[in-house]
Amino acid sequence: MAATNVRGLVAALNATGCFKYKSPDAAVDFLVVGGGVVGLAVAQRLSERFPTKSTYLVERHSHAGEETSSRNSEVVHAGLYYPPQSLKTQLCLRGRHLMYERCDKYNIPYRKTGKLVVAHEHQRAYVENLFAKARQLSWPKHSPPRGAEDQVLPVSLISGAQARELEPDLSSDITAALWSPETGIVDSHSFMESLEKDISESEGGELVFSTRVVRVDPYKSKETSRLSSEEGWVVQTVTENAEQGDSLLARTLINASGLSANLIPNSLLPEASRIPMFFGRGSYAAYSGPGISQVSRLIYPCPETGPNKHAFQSLGTHLTLDLQGKVRFGPDLEWIPSPSQAAADASEYDFNEDNADFWRKHLTPSDSRLEEMHRAVTEYLPGVSFEGFRPDYVGIRPKLVLSGFQDFTIRKDYADGSRRGLMVSLMGIESPGLTSSLAIAEHVVDDVIELEHIHISQ
Repeated sequence: MAATNVRGLVAALNATGCFKYKSPDAAVDFLVVGGGVVGLAVAQRLSERFPTKSTYLVERHSHAGEETSSRNSEVVHAGLYYPPQSLKTQLCLRGRHLMYERCDKYNIPYRKTGKLVVAHEHQRAYVENLFAKARQLSWPKHSPPRGAEDQVLPVSLISGAQARELEPDLSSDITAALWSPETGIVDSHSFMESLEKDISESEGGELVFSTRVVRVDPYKSKETSRLSSEEGWVVQTVTENAEQGDSLLARTLINASGLSANLIPNSLLPEASRIPMFFGRGSYAAYSGPGISQVSRLIYPCPETGPNKHAFQSLGTHLTLDLQGKVRFGPDLEWIPSPSQAAADASEYDFNEDNADFWRKHLTPSDSRLEEMHRAVTEYLPGVSFEGFRPDYVGIRPKLVLSGFQDFTIRKDYADGSRRGLMVSLMGIESPGLTSSLAIAEHVVDDVIELEHIHISQ
């Protein structure tokens, strides 16, 4: 977890941008920027944990979850793939439990389909290592007490023949598999709607849509204002196409803006300290045809582990099901350039819509990826036909590195030098972000924000 004090480091954007500093008109206890599944989960947790304080969520789109949160596989991951003590593993393990618990409580549609990670002989060591790691995992923080016989992550290592008993369409070349019964699928839209409802019905919660952040500054507490004794962040917003914006003092700011999450800290940091963001385009293909007639579980190949390995960047082109039983394959991985990668000066880190929305032109599905997807799928389901593939949809994943493992990043910045005026930025929240969303919120609210408040009060 990174932390820094950014007072005095406001970059050229905030000095010369089209939106000048404007004293705040009002104050809010917690301001969440970004209405994807993670932002919603954080706002819901804040409104539940601090019912007498004000929690606002601002989202630049007209509805929640219009970016990464609505363009993914809707898989509830078990927590198999990443280093045991990483946030990705710990928050996925905890988040899976919280996800299923909330789905049961609020009648959110989901199904524990289970998942097979299938391996050819040269990949056997990969699934054996996953099995060994799963058996050694400890219960994540905040987990309720468990019996000694309870497994953190139930898995079974099975032979290729046993895998074909479960899924007869699998290739005869599959010699081993890992069976994960806790993996499932969820209606992510219903899940997000339940979080919206909680926020809207809470005492201090409010959702504000079609409103974008155009400038962020540490609050100049010495200025003459009825808020002069406050600490925090001045956040300027513009609703829809209004020429004039609003200025709000956020005592605590949570940046959960997903694909744009680096723009806020980068607008405040000197050029040498700015945070790069990379974008992985993932295409999905719908499928109807031979070779899947008896499929009822999710099927994942082993990730690439050879010379062109991307095991931590993509889990391979896998088979998923939706709640109606329809089959789709994906996502694959294709890197797309962003405006900041070509930036020559600080102005490229503007909050303007061209920078924030550059990825939209990459959302149109096409058949250009189908041949490669078909080739990848036939490695484990040889009976599928190319003619059965058709472009479905495209999602964009926010990534902080181009290769190797990168954990979720939870960055802390302060408006002054006394640990007052906290800003928490959530960056690189890709898969398993949906599964982890409630645990991310629990961690941010209980382990970061609440502890900061305790420190300040001492």
